[in-house]
Amino acid sequence: MNRQKRVAAVHDISCFGRCSLTVALPIISAAGIECAVVPTAVLSTHTGGIDGYTFHDLTDEIMPIVQHWKQLNLRFDAIYTGYLGSFRQLDIVSAMFDLLGSGNTFKIVDPVMADNGVLYKSFSPDFPKGMRKLCEKADIIIPNITEAVFLLDEPYKEGPYTREYIESLLKKLAEIGAKQIVLTGVYFDNEQLGAAVYDCKSGQIDYSFAGWIEGYYHGTGDVFGSAFVAALLSGCSLAQANAEAVKFTVDSIARTKAAGTDIRFGVDFENGLGEFAARLMKCKG
Repeated sequence: MNRQKRVAAVHDISCFGRCSLTVALPIISAAGIECAVVPTAVLSTHTGGIDGYTFHDLTDEIMPIVQHWKQLNLRFDAIYTGYLGSFRQLDIVSAMFDLLGSGNTFKIVDPVMADNGVLYKSFSPDFPKGMRKLCEKADIIIPNITEAVFLLDEPYKEGPYTREYIESLLKKLAEIGAKQIVLTGVYFDNEQLGAAVYDCKSGQIDYSFAGWIEGYYHGTGDVFGSAFVAALLSGCSLAQANAEAVKFTVDSIARTKAAGTDIRFGVDFENGLGEFAARLMKCKG
């Protein structure tokens, strides 16, 4: 039997509302990959469309966890980061990459900070510059279109997009330093939505799309990112991992829409985990 892979997921915990660690942990685990967690904060619910949530900052706990893991000589196949709420957390995660990221460890950064052309209210206008510094140390970054233009300090453009525009974004993002780029929220018309991937070494660009489903569903970025990490660590190629993540995310949205569930509560990814894990077995050979 092959050695079990291990991922360190650095995200907050929203105790209700599927996002961040409550998404990353089950999706990555379903792929047969051990998922260790570094919680950056604890919230009663996620913050999208829900008022009155509680929040407890865990910044002071992050480095002691990392240092203990270092003492235990733990090895990780990937370090996967999501929402980081402050410049201090960016600096701590950067140090974590140095302490725990060996030459064989994928450093994967989802630069969660903006959507729909707008920076999240909790961030100052200079936050993207700090996130860009963290992305410089990553092997793979997973921005959406809005986050991409903030990282590049460019104005936001509404879609649909042209292939030329998307590919120019990918190549500019590559200049930040990551070896592979995954760009989400890509669409060339109002019928399909998906993601593009760019392997900076080979110059290969691949796309994956699925049918457009109307509505804004919370937590789908975390679902996509976690599925992508699970697929990549299962042995899928960059293009295959992208395709699996797109399918898993869109299928989760479709189940949620069909059930009429309150979209603030996240998407039903749980009922797709078995099928997802079975598909990833093909990558494992």
